[in-house]
Amino acid sequence: MAKANLEYYKIFYYVAKEGSISLAAKRVCISQPAVSQAIKQLESVLNCQLFIRVAKGMRLTKEGEVLYQCVREGYELIVKGEERLERMLNLESGEIRIGASDMTLQYYLLPYLEEFHIQYPKIKVTVTNGPTPETLALLKDGQIDFGIVSEPFSLSEDYSVFKVKEIKDIFVAGKRFDYLRDQTMDYEELAGLPVICLENDTSTRRYVDEYLSSHGVVLSPEFELATSDMIVQFAKRSLGIGLVVEDFATELMKQGELFEVRLKTHIPSRHFCVVENQRFALSTASRKLLALLKESQYNEI
Repeated sequence: MAKANLEYYKIFYYVAKEGSISLAAKRVCISQPAVSQAIKQLESVLNCQLFIRVAKGMRLTKEGEVLYQCVREGYELIVKGEERLERMLNLESGEIRIGASDMTLQYYLLPYLEEFHIQYPKIKVTVTNGPTPETLALLKDGQIDFGIVSEPFSLSEDYSVFKVKEIKDIFVAGKRFDYLRDQTMDYEELAGLPVICLENDTSTRRYVDEYLSSHGVVLSPEFELATSDMIVQFAKRSLGIGLVVEDFATELMKQGELFEVRLKTHIPSRHFCVVENQRFALSTASRKLLALLKESQYNEI
């Protein structure tokens, strides 16, 4: 059996659904003679009669009813797919998967997510929380659309990296270390004090360790903690001198609970970065959020 033009099946669907040549012509936006001709062509290809003309229009034959059941199911499924796709393209539905650490979420991403949700409330946003190495592993496997990570990290050419916010690593101390307020220390002196750091599997810890090592200094932390929020709380209670990104300690420093330990040479600034795996295509919603993040390199909402 020869194959019929798929457009004929669309016309057949509307003639059968409406029971009328004229109504079908309006639905598919062609002339009535063109509809009649398409039905004749389809009947010729299929070698059977599909309709019987009746007083009030067109009625399916037994063969036509069998064909209509399959065509209706397939065509309506296509229409449903087109509707879902249109909703996605119009940002009326869809999902975005993001990887971010506590730090990048709290001190960069959160206000952008708030703004995006106000604009596109029907888009589902899933944030997988984890340190930079874990986020990059998820990105490599295509389990997230993009990640917000902190330097340092190393990636192949398959990834695009966009710097979005500068961050500064500092050491902070509580009241028991007030004698250090008026001092400016070098790294060797700092290494002799009780220090509180993040665990080894974080980009922050790796960055500072590598930088201090290049100056011949190795820290032996008194405490190694899972989050920077815990570090500032430990430092507030004078359990040691905390190493954190400045944002975590800003409020407590304003309140006088903590102060920054001044160093003769500051640790160089680094960045939060948006990282995308270019091997995977992004949805319209993901591209829209990325565009919002990239509007200004250091833009704040």
